[in-house]
Amino acid sequence: MSTDAVLYDHPGPRAKVRNLVLTVVFGVGALALLWWVYSRFDEKGQWAGDLWKPFTESSTWTDYILPGLQHTLEAAAVAMVLSLAFGVIFAVGRLSDHWWVRWPAGAIVEFFRAVPLLLLMFFIFFGVPFLTEQPMSIFWAVVIGLTLYNGSVLAEAFRAGVRSVPKGQSEAAYAIGMRKTQVMTHVLIPQAARAMLPVIVSQLVVLVKDTALGYIISFSELLQLGVNNLSANFGNVVQAAIVAAVIYILVNSALTAFAGWLSRRTRRKGRAPRSPGAAVQQVAIEPGLGGGGGGAL
Repeated sequence: MSTDAVLYDHPGPRAKVRNLVLTVVFGVGALALLWWVYSRFDEKGQWAGDLWKPFTESSTWTDYILPGLQHTLEAAAVAMVLSLAFGVIFAVGRLSDHWWVRWPAGAIVEFFRAVPLLLLMFFIFFGVPFLTEQPMSIFWAVVIGLTLYNGSVLAEAFRAGVRSVPKGQSEAAYAIGMRKTQVMTHVLIPQAARAMLPVIVSQLVVLVKDTALGYIISFSELLQLGVNNLSANFGNVVQAAIVAAVIYILVNSALTAFAGWLSRRTRRKGRAPRSPGAAVQQVAIEPGLGGGGGGAL
């Protein structure tokens, strides 16, 4: 039987009818909930044209929404790169054979996973100046907070992905003389990244949304400019929040779509080898990947 086969019991006639009934019931329930929300908003006059009119004016977008979106995307992009690097480095550190590397890496990851991100941003922005005697950049306070928290979560994801790779992969790599660093970078981490891609994408989506927490230190992102400042001038906080929510949905949907395309592309390039050591043997023929000794990190 093919290893790609998925175990799944196809529903029978009764199960199909039950699934259809449940789908209809939940669909009707969802429509009823949406209608209730719409009618309640309508009673309070929240669909009045005057409250939505500012979004038809270009100045609203150029002065509030687009600058906020730009700052959100800039902070998210930098934090994504740094979080992925942080995650890989500390995942490797937690997998090290040396306790003096493994224990500090584990302590750092567990600490920053446990501290709320809002407090991280707050402490970095207001606490670092006491140490450096220099004002802290709001942008970098947000980025560093996002990096420490999300990088710690990604470190655990990468570690789980590395441990999920069959042991035969690393054993075959050691058998042909690869060092542990080479095994990690050329064999285990690429496969772990493909295996954990859904988890990684989910955390990056969380990262994008977490940029909104920068409001605690007055970071001028989408929530601060596109909701707080905008509604303060036009008195339409509900409408501004709805528009901001739609923008967040579009951004995260685009990120998820890109991740899906990347997953399909990497799956085509990295088909599962027929034999346990085939992938390692293919890597080993590249120049400079061989080498004696089984040194450990």
